[in-house]
Amino acid sequence: MRIHPLVSLSLLLALTLPAFAENPAPGKQVEQSLATTDGGSIPYLLYLPKDYSATGIKVPFMLFLHGRGESDGPLSVVAKWGPPRRLAAGEQMKYLVVSPQCPRASAWNRDDQQKRLLELLAHIKKTYNIDDDRIYLTGLSMGGFGSWRLAADHPEMFAAVAPVCGAGDPTKAANLVKLPVWAWHGTEDTAVKFEKSVEMVEAIKAAGGAKVRFTSLEHIGHFSWQAAYQSQDLYQWFDQQKASQNK
Repeated sequence: MRIHPLVSLSLLLALTLPAFAENPAPGKQVEQSLATTDGGSIPYLLYLPKDYSATGIKVPFMLFLHGRGESDGPLSVVAKWGPPRRLAAGEQMKYLVVSPQCPRASAWNRDDQQKRLLELLAHIKKTYNIDDDRIYLTGLSMGGFGSWRLAADHPEMFAAVAPVCGAGDPTKAANLVKLPVWAWHGTEDTAVKFEKSVEMVEAIKAAGGAKVRFTSLEHIGHFSWQAAYQSQDLYQWFDQQKASQNK
């Protein structure tokens, strides 16, 4: 039996499209994937605000980078912590939230993943009605490492960054003097030393940065993100930041 060429094409597309690809609906967090120019892909959770409209008011955009533990397992594990956890529990947010997943073989602060994150950012900006003046970056542990690097390499892209229990490169601190930064770290962290955040904050201040904040969580270990992402103060701080103010 011969199969019509159009039918064959439809079958091929069905086989090659990611099984979890789903049309995004406002107020719902869904699984998506973007093919990248290196021949790979970057899967991510996508949340559109409940009142999102492709033709309406532009919305703020938050990029969240998970920790190493969420590299293992299906994409849904990315919602274990941080903003996607709150969204998965049914909370509504004003931001368009993108939470990608990093493969176990790499890390967010490595060249390959940084390149993929830039491609993902470009895709989101092109596809959705977001406010370029209000793009926020945050991540925990491995995601904190990735947030420090992405912000330091491309400070003009963001309105603010909040690295949680991560580490950065103090030699790039001068790149962050105009960008609002709020770092969080537990004083008893044995996985990523508390001093790693301290040295970044101090390096930014030494370079002339006046928009850096630091919350040291006393007697808290590596799980400092639980306090950070439950704090409404963090989201209120994000809401006050605009890239146009960072000139």
